[in-house]
Amino acid sequence: MIQNKKIALITGIGGQDGSYLSESLIERGYLVRGIVRRASHPNTKRIDHLLTLYPNDHEGLNPFTLTYGDLIDTNSIRLALERFKPDEIYNLGAQSHVGTSFENAESTININTLGTLRLLESIKQMELPCRFYQASSSEMFGSSLPPQNENTKFMPQSPYGISKVAAFHLVRLYREAYKIFACNGILFNHESPRRGLNFVTKKITQEIAQIVAGERSKLILGNLDAKRDWGFSKEYVEAMWMILQHDKPDDFVIATQETHTVREFLEEAFSLLDADYRNFVETSDRYKRPAEVPALLGDSTKAYTILKWQPKTKFKELVKMMLEEDLKERGFTLEQAKEKLK
Repeated sequence: MIQNKKIALITGIGGQDGSYLSESLIERGYLVRGIVRRASHPNTKRIDHLLTLYPNDHEGLNPFTLTYGDLIDTNSIRLALERFKPDEIYNLGAQSHVGTSFENAESTININTLGTLRLLESIKQMELPCRFYQASSSEMFGSSLPPQNENTKFMPQSPYGISKVAAFHLVRLYREAYKIFACNGILFNHESPRRGLNFVTKKITQEIAQIVAGERSKLILGNLDAKRDWGFSKEYVEAMWMILQHDKPDDFVIATQETHTVREFLEEAFSLLDADYRNFVETSDRYKRPAEVPALLGDSTKAYTILKWQPKTKFKELVKMMLEEDLKERGFTLEQAKEKLK
């Protein structure tokens, strides 16, 4: 290790989780190394502040360094592992949009499942003495009845969910067969102002801001009755780190233990502007999935008991945080937005 600092390698470092995790690890004194796809660079908005703070030179001493790589390219993975020799690997890279996975099933499996396999095989073949974190998903539970915990049956309802189930079992296999310190974090939905534009929470808050700014008049969504367990990404990445610091490799559900419908998210967001969502929202079958996941509600008792992790940000706080940020980007405060919608 350089200067006795731990080195963490993050795939998917440009996403909301990757950016928050990078900040957290740097604060803890880590040297953070990230893999970005050529197509993702320079689309690095969420980590641009880190690139500015830590220019990509003097790699050995730099707290934050990026390299090109791809989870569908074994050689690029091995080159990154040989170059950085990480103590911890956080595999956050994925084709992460459930709806898109129905249209791009093959690439979803290639990235999410085989990408995980390529990483695990490289660790095994190179005999790397590292700890490995796999970003598993509540979508693996699919149609299983809530609440869902580490012992709940997986019944995925999408190619995305299936890809994550397969990766989950690969992690467990390599842990048991090859004694790799490999863990699954089964994270339920987690949001933030840095959430991707194609996720329903961000779609709602951003398009409300567009309505306030006069850029659109309606918000069009699919199933408003889907129930989700929504938490704050910045707190969930802390759980990722805690999972890898545990004395033995294991799998943990990370969740708020509260569930809310998309309709409730809309109601809360519009209520902050003293408005009725029904005046601004339409539904369309275009945004409904071929197979729906009706209700997700995580039971994170194990994480609380063993890791002492628990969420702090509540549902209403999360909605407000996201809406305020999207309004701010268009030059509005909440109070000014209320006036605009009167």
